[in-house]
Amino acid sequence: MSTAQLPTLNDRLALSRLISEVENGSQEGQTALEACFPRSGKAHLIGVTGASGAGKSSLVNRITQLIRREKQRTVAVVAIDPSSPFTGGAILGDRVRMRDLAGDPGVFIRSMASRGELGGLAHTTAGVVQVLDAAGFDLVLVETVGAGQSEIDIARLAHTTVVVESPGMGDDIQAIKAGILEIADILVVNKADLPGIENTERALRANLELGYNGYLSEKTGHGGFSGSDRKKETDVWMQPVIKTIATEESGVPEVIKAIDDHRDYLKKTGLLELRDRERLKDEFDRVLRHALMENWKKNCRAEDVERLMEEVFARKRSPSNAVNELLK
Repeated sequence: MSTAQLPTLNDRLALSRLISEVENGSQEGQTALEACFPRSGKAHLIGVTGASGAGKSSLVNRITQLIRREKQRTVAVVAIDPSSPFTGGAILGDRVRMRDLAGDPGVFIRSMASRGELGGLAHTTAGVVQVLDAAGFDLVLVETVGAGQSEIDIARLAHTTVVVESPGMGDDIQAIKAGILEIADILVVNKADLPGIENTERALRANLELGYNGYLSEKTGHGGFSGSDRKKETDVWMQPVIKTIATEESGVPEVIKAIDDHRDYLKKTGLLELRDRERLKDEFDRVLRHALMENWKKNCRAEDVERLMEEVFARKRSPSNAVNELLK
């Protein structure tokens, strides 16, 4: 497939079919990714993550509506849904919540099954985002599965990471235990009309102020907290905490402004290129791991695996010893 043959954002059917090929890991999908790569790198990649029930889908829906209405920029939404325990496919809950966007020619929504992957993303999410980027969308929003404390992967994929919290989710500082403040570029406290909103907002702001030390990560460009790869930086992005009621559009314009401000900040400081380099390196490592695993499976005899597993079951070998034997 040549670059000229790649589908654009106006060719929805061809774009959907190509994404399916990428998801399935077919040869056509791999060829398309090769052709897409030179055309990618222009879209602003925005990750939206947080615990299940925080209102991520409603917020993404409102953000997309407002961007289309007031800025006329094109938006692609990749919604990672839990996998069906019966078919392995996406449960499509986000498609139901985002039906208000149906029919808008400037919006493309794709649901993906997590297929048991940890980290809130699917194995082929980066490839799908690359296709949408190359198709010409201005923004690509990636909404993760509500995995709670295992969604750090989104920070490696997105330029801007929006973390959504809400009151009444249990521990007001649950996000701190998940390391969520370190990956957040923008903190949104959704469902601000519920009781306990002041406590949640206060806890987030207090921990941001407590943890901030004016340092910037040399690897990821995330700022504010101590670490081994940090350097002193005066112009560090301070994560805003924004209260929203997504169902009523309250606070959503402020979230969009913060997203635009963060994009400008990344460009001004040169961190946009830094994050792109880290994102591509992470994708390279992921593809390499997958290729090595597939190559090993192809060249390893099933009877050898079964024999060694029986020895593990009989506790004659440890799992690590069995793996070392297979690698020989």
